[in-house]
Amino acid sequence: MSEYLKLRIFTEPQQGATYDDLLRVAKHAEQTGYDAFFRSDHYLKMGSVSGEPGPTDAWVTLAGLARETSRVRLGTLMTAGTFRLPGPLAIAVAQVDQMSGGRVELGLGTGWYEAEHTAYGIPFPSLKERFDRYAEQLEIITGLWGTPAGEHFRYDGEHYQLADSPALPKPVQEPRPPLLIGGQGKKRTPELAARFADEFNLPFVDVDTAAKQFERVAEACTAIGRPHQEIVRSAVLVLCVGKNDAELARRADAIGRDVEELRLNGLAGTPDEVVAKIGTWRELTGITRLYLQVLDLSDLDHLELVAAEVAPQL
Repeated sequence: MSEYLKLRIFTEPQQGATYDDLLRVAKHAEQTGYDAFFRSDHYLKMGSVSGEPGPTDAWVTLAGLARETSRVRLGTLMTAGTFRLPGPLAIAVAQVDQMSGGRVELGLGTGWYEAEHTAYGIPFPSLKERFDRYAEQLEIITGLWGTPAGEHFRYDGEHYQLADSPALPKPVQEPRPPLLIGGQGKKRTPELAARFADEFNLPFVDVDTAAKQFERVAEACTAIGRPHQEIVRSAVLVLCVGKNDAELARRADAIGRDVEELRLNGLAGTPDEVVAKIGTWRELTGITRLYLQVLDLSDLDHLELVAAEVAPQL
């Protein structure tokens, strides 16, 4: 679609979507030239929607899509560190990477939505403990994938201990699948990104907030001697594009949002308006990937409009 900025589709299936809904969107994204199909990793709906027919598991979904797509990249924004032990997660992601022929990316975060943990019996430690565990998870997952074939991996942490692990299976991608880290934490988040991230992602923030956080990540990279240019910069914005005011209003109404609020906080307007806003983001933040949050999964014409009238202008 674009030589310089890659557009990716991002879905929130906990709001109410089946696997077939996601498959239809992923295939359409592939056919219309988008770079990737990503999904959230949540088990409980948010806001006033019913959430029916209920949640789908992120990595089960991506395993299915790995076999039913051929080009589009696949990943999570973000897998919750509270949901899975790091060793089994490394196995699952490596397997889906194999199933996709090397198209998987792992977005990993601490987990934050307490209500879904309560709803499904998942432990929800304090924020400090979640970050401590998260740091160990990053070390373990990258350590398992990075262990040379035939060697074993050991890890002695406060929260996790691994002994005599064969560190198998290996992902297809070398040295490993891209690892995405994100969020607005001012100290630990940039430090962990500098150590582990291939991409740093900021969801649903304004352009000035994003620019400041990207700068913190760059400073954290400099502090450990890593070129900050090695980390891809990306953002997530809700998508609502219409060829005219009537179409724009219809799409905003379909997702229960106000047009002017979307223009302010998201990526909304006519194709030309959206191109201009993307240009501002690129100029002020240096992003090279943009995740388009698509909330109405039945409206495939929406994706087609952006592919036809926004992407070629970037």
